[in-house]
Amino acid sequence: MKIRTTAALLVGTAALAACSKKAPEQLPPAPQPEATQSPVTPTQTGPIVGSQAHFTDAVGAMNTIVYFDTDKYDIDSEDSAKLQTQARYFSQYPNVNFTVEGHADERGTREYNLALGERRANAAKNYLVSLGIPSSRIRVVSYGKERPMALGSDEQAWAQNRRAATVVIGN
Repeated sequence: MKIRTTAALLVGTAALAACSKKAPEQLPPAPQPEATQSPVTPTQTGPIVGSQAHFTDAVGAMNTIVYFDTDKYDIDSEDSAKLQTQARYFSQYPNVNFTVEGHADERGTREYNLALGERRANAAKNYLVSLGIPSSRIRVVSYGKERPMALGSDEQAWAQNRRAATVVIGN
């Protein structure tokens, strides 16, 4: 059995060796570079349209957040100016959806702050809807006091945490 296997291998190797090609006497010329250049496609510089970075660049970081007084959720003149800036952006990019996050400072119970954060987020949403942004594009979430922007137990930290923040969620 061993002799047959060895013989078969030798015959197969000899057959393959007989079929091998010989190298050509003269090699073909090396490929030449093409005379025409491919068209240059512009590369995007800056953030991708519809991303949070694009939104922030377009409206300014200070216009992505609306701040509130203690236990309040009403939109004042400063807030309305920020929301009008946001509405112009969202009108220009109708495929961009976003979330308005409501936040509260650390004072008060968890339940109270979640409800207050929701009222703040809804106040911002309702204002944007009144400016023509479809409500179907706006998601609302309340984090209450769970995601503070500033740590601390003083008026300065509390003022930064009483907010409604607009966050792009894509298109």
